[in-house]
Amino acid sequence: MVLPNIAAFIAWGLITALFIEVGWIVLIGKAFGYEGGYGFVEHLGGWGAGADGTGIVGPMITYLLPILIGYTGGRMMYDDNLRGGVVGAIATMGAITGADVPMFLGAMVMGPLGGWSMKKLDALWADRIRPGFEMLVNNFSAGIWGMLLAILGFVVAGPFVAAFSRVAGDVVDFLVENSLLPLTSIFVEPAKVLFLNNAINHGIFTPLGTAQADATGKSILFLIEANPGPGLGLLLAFAVFGTGVARASAPGAALIQFVGGIHEIYFPYVLMKPRLILALIAGGMTGVATNLVFDSGLRAPAAPGSIIAVIIQAPVSSLLGVILSVVLSALVTFLVAAALLRLGKDEDGDLAGATASMETMKGKRSSVAGTLTGGGAATATATRPIRSIVFACDAGMGSSAMGASVLRRRIKAAGREDVTVVNKAISSLTDDADLVVTHRDLAERARQRTPSAVHVSVDDFMASPRYDEIVDLVTQDGAEPAPSPTVPADAQPGSQDRPAPSGNLLAKEAIVLSGRARTREEAITEAGELLVASGAVPPEYVEAMHERERSVSTHMGNLLAIPHGTNEAKGLITRTAISVVRYPQRLDWGGGKETEFVIGIAGAGDDHLEVLQRVAEVFLDEEQTARLRAATTAEEVQEVLGGVSV
Repeated sequence: MVLPNIAAFIAWGLITALFIEVGWIVLIGKAFGYEGGYGFVEHLGGWGAGADGTGIVGPMITYLLPILIGYTGGRMMYDDNLRGGVVGAIATMGAITGADVPMFLGAMVMGPLGGWSMKKLDALWADRIRPGFEMLVNNFSAGIWGMLLAILGFVVAGPFVAAFSRVAGDVVDFLVENSLLPLTSIFVEPAKVLFLNNAINHGIFTPLGTAQADATGKSILFLIEANPGPGLGLLLAFAVFGTGVARASAPGAALIQFVGGIHEIYFPYVLMKPRLILALIAGGMTGVATNLVFDSGLRAPAAPGSIIAVIIQAPVSSLLGVILSVVLSALVTFLVAAALLRLGKDEDGDLAGATASMETMKGKRSSVAGTLTGGGAATATATRPIRSIVFACDAGMGSSAMGASVLRRRIKAAGREDVTVVNKAISSLTDDADLVVTHRDLAERARQRTPSAVHVSVDDFMASPRYDEIVDLVTQDGAEPAPSPTVPADAQPGSQDRPAPSGNLLAKEAIVLSGRARTREEAITEAGELLVASGAVPPEYVEAMHERERSVSTHMGNLLAIPHGTNEAKGLITRTAISVVRYPQRLDWGGGKETEFVIGIAGAGDDHLEVLQRVAEVFLDEEQTARLRAATTAEEVQEVLGGVSV
């Protein structure tokens, strides 16, 4: 809600910096000996000769900014529908007039409430309005409901948020008075790297800081998260003491982070070597402590967190403290990070893998990731039109099948039905594919077998941000659709070319609704033993499942793992079967990847791939996943997995 309106916050900050009584215009005038009146400036700032008026500073923070937030929240909750935005703005106005503090938090509540509730009300009479009465019903329903929400905001939300703001302000004052505010870096810096930076900065510090700046002319809260110093210090340490790709990319990343204000570019460096979070915490605490000592802060949010934005938003009285807070935080971070890097100088880091993890947490591709990894699908140039895509894994019977199913649907939804998406084992790859998708741990093996193809590596098979890049490459190649190429004999075709699975592929006896395992290894064994009990594989196959897991993780994302044997173990399979184990308590599949469902796979032929495609459909559909989570019998699990259209 706040991010789309950052420009309005910046505009308010600049107007405040220029036109208030201690703003830049008055200070510069006094510096040159001008002691006359500042009529126009006074009227805009609402002071001196303009004190009888409202000026422009006060109304912007009281009305414009909260209403924009409320409108944005309402529109977002009504699927980008303007009706949701309008009702959200009306509801926010009630909260604004119900209290005497800037109503940012009230806008964050009333705006989304207005949009969401209007959406639910409209659904009650959808398709029931007689022709010719649509405008009448829509306008009056939104007006009446907006009126009721405005009253609710005035009576309830305004006073509640005002009380909450006073308590939050008292907490901040307590931390400041007792010099405890630097301790917030212990929580803020790790949260930033876990991609909660915008939620912390614009969801917490911006509303509280804006109210504080309105009262005192500046706020230290604007610099707790946005200080570019710690990120600069970390990247400089990599530039001097790092190795390989991390060292080579650090200088460019430092420029983007410090001047461009894109802090996310240093997150992969920390994810690659997590102990470096200690350096960021030390630097963050140093910056906050420096601002406390100098009683410095910013007038408005520094967004993005660029040194340019920081300096522009700093009052004259705070310039020294703000600049020192950036410099000292960068220096402390550099020194601590340098020591930590030298302690682990023999360790190799996987910057590409860390970048992929960052994008998975973010939920979409990063605009700056190519700077760290030297490109990828987003910057790759296809030497020929992309007509055939191969999703490859070690065995070609599990991970690649589900990944291909997900990607195939995305390609088809983009209108490119002429592009084939198949799955194969890496050992079966030939250099005739236009684009090859693999798990990042298998990317080098795939490149050796298909050097002429465009290569994309993923970390999350179910919802990787890289799929967006692949769709972009396919839809932007500028070529006319061509007849579908012949699918290779050793590839796995789409479900439309495959017979339905046999009835005993997923037996009721192979479904466990509450697994006993507590670790990844135990879960693999539990799923494998169900396959053994069903007569599909001998006990030796379970060890092959563990061997496959040690090679490349079978965690697919979306709380799902699909352990299966190695390519060499296919000969052990007597018949195709799968098992399903649900873990309500959830397991850690390694690296913090939570897992609730484990599907063991023994695929002798192609018939299990139909079920895997259905599994992929289920775990991309929240409603279907909820049904699977709520299932109380094995028959319900069979129904969910068998009832998804492919």
